[in-house]
Amino acid sequence: MEKLKISPTKSNLLSTKNSLELAEEGYELLDKKRNVLIKEMMERIDEAKEIQSQINQYFYNAYEALQIVDITQGIKTVEEIAAGIDLIDNLKIRTYSVMGVEIPEVEELSEEISPHYSFYKTNLALDRAYKNFQRVVYLISRLAEIETSVYRLATSIKKTQKRANALDNILIPRYKNTVKFIEERLEEKEREEFFRIKLLKKKL
Repeated sequence: MEKLKISPTKSNLLSTKNSLELAEEGYELLDKKRNVLIKEMMERIDEAKEIQSQINQYFYNAYEALQIVDITQGIKTVEEIAAGIDLIDNLKIRTYSVMGVEIPEVEELSEEISPHYSFYKTNLALDRAYKNFQRVVYLISRLAEIETSVYRLATSIKKTQKRANALDNILIPRYKNTVKFIEERLEEKEREEFFRIKLLKKKL
């Protein structure tokens, strides 16, 4: 045991016991926080796999519809229509907190088709392609949101784990050793006092 630089008094014993209790409570809270964050992160990792699968499917559907448009309308017509469609840049992102970690959330895009092109000169395949590509944009933004969330959660988990380890491996054992040291010294003083009084009684 390392040499402790603390006076073995009852007030120091009480103070150290209080510090030990706070450290143990702190460790329990950090452990709970870490478990919640890990659960949140694992759920998002599973969700990311599902979204990636959906992106692949929507891309496939979009290109399949686009091939029909190329055949029925011609590539030049498709290029002219594509040039008139605005970029999707109106994604709205809000944040919410999970155990103090700011998590981004993308607002879902409307499924409605804006009148960027004439319905008279086009067919249903173009609408299908447009809607599928629009869905891909939203899903890619969701995937970015999840990847950002996973990164932030992982960073917070690492910090929480570091703090929990410091309490569990350094502070709590140190406080326990200090309590043991003070209790042993106080017991020793009590025994010495007991024998001193006993000897005094014998002399009297």
